[in-house]
Amino acid sequence: MPFPSDLEIAQAATLRPIDAIATGMGLELDEIEHYGRGMAKIRLEAIDRLAARPPAKVVLVTAVTPTPLGEGKTTTTVGLAQALNRLGRPTTLAIRQPSQGPTFGIKGGAAGGGYSQVVPMEQINLHLTGDIHAVVAANNLLAAMIDNHLFHGNALGIDPYSVTWRRVLDVSDRTLRNVTTGLGSKGDGPMRQTGFDIAVASEVMAILALTTGLKDMRARMARIVVAQTTDGRPVTAEDLGAAGAMTALMKEAIKPNLVQTLENGPALVHAGPFANIAHGNSSVLADLIGTRTGEFFVTEAGFGADIGAEKFFNIKCRASGLRPDAAVIVTTVRAMKLHSGKFRVVPGKPLPDGMLAESADDVLAGAPNLAKQIENVQLHGVTPVVCINRFDTDHDSEVAAIVDVAGAAGCRAAVSTHFADGGAGGEALARAVIEAAEEPSQFRFLYELDQPIKAKIEAIATKVYGAAGVTYESAAEGQIRRFEAAGFGNLPICMAKTHLSLSDDPKKLGAPTGFTVRVREVRASIGAGFIYPLLGEMRTMPGLPSHPAAENVDVDFETGEVVGLF
Repeated sequence: MPFPSDLEIAQAATLRPIDAIATGMGLELDEIEHYGRGMAKIRLEAIDRLAARPPAKVVLVTAVTPTPLGEGKTTTTVGLAQALNRLGRPTTLAIRQPSQGPTFGIKGGAAGGGYSQVVPMEQINLHLTGDIHAVVAANNLLAAMIDNHLFHGNALGIDPYSVTWRRVLDVSDRTLRNVTTGLGSKGDGPMRQTGFDIAVASEVMAILALTTGLKDMRARMARIVVAQTTDGRPVTAEDLGAAGAMTALMKEAIKPNLVQTLENGPALVHAGPFANIAHGNSSVLADLIGTRTGEFFVTEAGFGADIGAEKFFNIKCRASGLRPDAAVIVTTVRAMKLHSGKFRVVPGKPLPDGMLAESADDVLAGAPNLAKQIENVQLHGVTPVVCINRFDTDHDSEVAAIVDVAGAAGCRAAVSTHFADGGAGGEALARAVIEAAEEPSQFRFLYELDQPIKAKIEAIATKVYGAAGVTYESAAEGQIRRFEAAGFGNLPICMAKTHLSLSDDPKKLGAPTGFTVRVREVRASIGAGFIYPLLGEMRTMPGLPSHPAAENVDVDFETGEVVGLF
């Protein structure tokens, strides 16, 4: 029998009432607000009540540098949580909300896969409770108020050429990367060159993910810097009178969303910042709930350990105060073979035949990438566990080669078949994670906040990426000087770079050395609380492939169910 699709598995699932999921994790019924079937929002009042409960062990799931199709990190997050629950260790998980960009592009959704999913899968991948749309509304309200202020006399003296705030939408649309607004008559507003980002790259989304409450969100919205005056002073959302209305648009989105796994364990889905553009982690608010509702709390960071995990450690842990007890590094045989440099993977096309042939040597040729990502976790004093996400096409000799590489780095490794077997297939991984989490934690940050901006950028580039050095384009040099002069130099760094390489060049596979990182532009997300360098050719608005996944999605008119979704 052919293996069922993710959608078929999800639609066949037996969901427990969401009330039962909530009470099982220690929430009270008046602390949740039902949203459709199988979903609820959690009121923030629950955080204070739960704070007296003992904290859970925090496990971060990260990965090697992925292939263009991903290595199953979200699936591993779900499978690990299911396995821990099967072993009698009550566990809550937290993941990001999927963006319509990848959902309708080529990578697919982000609710897990196979028999390790969070459900209801269709709603999670298609709008959920509308949080991303609230981000779009708040972001674009501010954009409209900037142009409206310029139109009505520009009382603040904004330099129109200094406006950095862009509009967003939650669709990959390359034609909107650069646009000119205000074309037409004088009444259509001032003409200005600007552009669109994808919604999950918005600073509003980053604020949603890092805020600790409604009052904190309002203060962060007020601090958003959108432009400069003609004499060089920063202009904020508060200056424009927009911060209050933006917060009002977000007052429901701020509540974390509660769903469940296929095996009826609690799952939180909240916030969705991209990792290669923004900080790539689910919300601090979900963490504050999830870490008080069980023995273990499993969360994931986007893409490889050089991106999402580095930002989890140095940005999110500073905002939340949480400290991870262990980290899982997901790898696959195919990822190691890709990093050998012998093969080319094209999104949407089958893997090359050569990648499917048995070759432990090809695995070992790409294994320096795994070794570097293990080192990146260890740099922060966190105990890593390598998860070998096994596929049917893998050979025993290839899997054994990865186990040997992990052992040489002083790291536990476990083979997991959670995609095909659910929690039962992840029990070996869960046991390894339990052992790792019981070891004394020695967590540390990579850099101090009072270091200069360049010193922090260079610490990430040289220590985490393995770069020989960093170069700065003239625009970036000027931006750094202005940010430090304005008092923004003591913020953490959120690098925007390709997820396909440890370097800023997606063609450099494996664990390259001797390369130089190029900083093209530096932005300041003052409300979110980080400095935001753009490396190489990194774009903040993706494009769709020649045959986007949206072409396959439809609705069955007889059943009313979605079809063609993965």
